[in-house]
Amino acid sequence: MSKNKVTPKTDNKDENSMEENIKIDPESNTDEVNVDENGDEDISIEQTVENQNKQIKDLKDQLLRSLAEAENLRKRTIKEVADAKKYSHIYFVRDLISSVDNLQRALEVVPDDKSQLSEPIKNLVIGLEIVEKEILNTFEKHNLKQIKPLGEKFDYNLHQAMFEVPTTEKDPGFVVEVSQKGYLLHDRLVRPAMVGISKKSEEETTEKNNKKNEQK
Repeated sequence: MSKNKVTPKTDNKDENSMEENIKIDPESNTDEVNVDENGDEDISIEQTVENQNKQIKDLKDQLLRSLAEAENLRKRTIKEVADAKKYSHIYFVRDLISSVDNLQRALEVVPDDKSQLSEPIKNLVIGLEIVEKEILNTFEKHNLKQIKPLGEKFDYNLHQAMFEVPTTEKDPGFVVEVSQKGYLLHDRLVRPAMVGISKKSEEETTEKNNKKNEQK
């Protein structure tokens, strides 16, 4: 007996419908993926632009701060250099004025009438007076000024009170004696003037107290 091969029959309609399903599904899925991918791509670009703008703003702020700090440093350096030129020798000046004080004290004991002095001593005194004058002129040339507060109101920024002097000639708080001169280098205090300041005399205080008691 011969065996006949049986070929399974398929329905053409079913095959066509399956092919159509196969074709449609990938297309529909592809469209959905493209939409999602396009959406993600748009979001990522916006985010990138925003981040870049933020970085630009931060860098701009840092640059402005750096420029401001550099300008402040430049101004501060200029001021420090100027102050160094003006005040760098202040310690030398403090030591020098002590020697000038001794010279002036020596000249103060010389009598006003020099005719009684011998010729060599007289010439010596005249020479010392010329030296003192030259020193004071040099001080002024370099903006070192003496503080001469006699008769002025006491100023704790420039004066140092050493004692009080009872007096009726001046109101309380005025400089009536100067025991040591002060000095200013430009606008900076080198040494305060040592002074005595006026206060009410005991007699005046007693009179005022008596008047108050009488009024009571």
